[in-house]
Amino acid sequence: MSSIRLRLLKWLLGPILLLNLVLAGLIYLLAWTPAQVAFDQGLQDTAAALAARLQSGAPASLPPRLGGQDRFWFVVRDGEGRRLAGAEGFPALRPGAPAYDALIGGEPVRVAALALATPEGTRQLGVARTLRQRAEVRSAILRSLFVLVTLATLTLVGLVWLSVSNGLRPLARIRAELGRRGGSDLAPLPSEGVPYEIAPVVTGFNELLDRVEAGARAQRDFLADMAHQLRTPLAGLQLQLEWLGERHAADEETRRSVGLMRLANERMIRQVNQLLALARAKGGQPGEAFAALDLARLVQDTVQYFVEEAARRGIDIGFELAPAPVAGEAFQLRDLIDNLVDNALRYTPRGGSVTVSTGVEGAQALFAVDDTGPGIPPSRRSQVFERFVRLDDKTAGSGLGLAIVRDIAGAHRARIELGEGPGGRGTRVAVRFPLRAGPP
Repeated sequence: MSSIRLRLLKWLLGPILLLNLVLAGLIYLLAWTPAQVAFDQGLQDTAAALAARLQSGAPASLPPRLGGQDRFWFVVRDGEGRRLAGAEGFPALRPGAPAYDALIGGEPVRVAALALATPEGTRQLGVARTLRQRAEVRSAILRSLFVLVTLATLTLVGLVWLSVSNGLRPLARIRAELGRRGGSDLAPLPSEGVPYEIAPVVTGFNELLDRVEAGARAQRDFLADMAHQLRTPLAGLQLQLEWLGERHAADEETRRSVGLMRLANERMIRQVNQLLALARAKGGQPGEAFAALDLARLVQDTVQYFVEEAARRGIDIGFELAPAPVAGEAFQLRDLIDNLVDNALRYTPRGGSVTVSTGVEGAQALFAVDDTGPGIPPSRRSQVFERFVRLDDKTAGSGLGLAIVRDIAGAHRARIELGEGPGGRGTRVAVRFPLRAGPP
């Protein structure tokens, strides 16, 4: 996957580094060339001073203060090139030419040569100087230039990085906005402060979100309408089957057939109710139409139904209800409670127990259901919240209950925890909601 940041940095930093190298070369030439001219001019001045001594008839010798890091040599030759004074082995002279490079005793030197007229005739004069001080000056220039270019390059790289990062900040904000959203949040992206260049992208993405939301809303509406329309005829069919089985079944085989039809119809009614609950869980955005609620009161509203269902199945059900204030949607939270308690009753064998509890733990409101059923293996705990996943085929159900619980919990920013029940037996399902302060 290509990166806009890396692409911009590549196209910006490459020319900047190349420009820095070119500027470094120019700065080197501007600094070294005058220094070399000054050294050559000093050498020419030394030769001129020696020539003045010769023309005045004084003996040929170099000024006494020359020396330091460099060594100096001179030579005086007649018009035919014979040495009259000075160092032996002095290189050939080029009178009238600019200073030039040569070797004396294997060491590089810089030579300045003059031709002059004396009372004794034409003389050739040469002065040579080693390059040690020049090399030191050149090294100092290169060291300073390296430090300067390095600092300039790092500064420019930092400025480019900050500029690119600042320019890409709107994209980072959009990415963060999308990362904070849940899977069902299809609200349009904010267009305020969006740069001109990416405004079409945001507009196109919002249009796509609108189309997806419209499709999802149509699907939810269809599912809810279908479930609602099926509830009435299925309830009527259930009454007719009960009436037929209790009063008009003439023989055992007929009663058994009617009983099987009643069970199938009950299963159909439960699946229709779950489809309706699933449509409610998928509808709306997180936080939409939330009100101040108490989980304990929501459980109390359906206690009688749970008690009767538990008694019919031969299960001991208990309630430990303490105030648990939350912000949520009442219908969805009732669906969550119904599905969790109903699952516990379905999977708990006769003679077992189910405990429903609410309360506050830390900064969270808690709803929990403990049962003494067969439990959920740790390897399958992440699978049971998928649609149509069932632990076994012996217990009636559609595999939608925990999927509905997952969607409702996600819409309320709640966290679901699966674990073992009391004493390591059965299952404990705990749903932890953000705590809402204040009275419900």
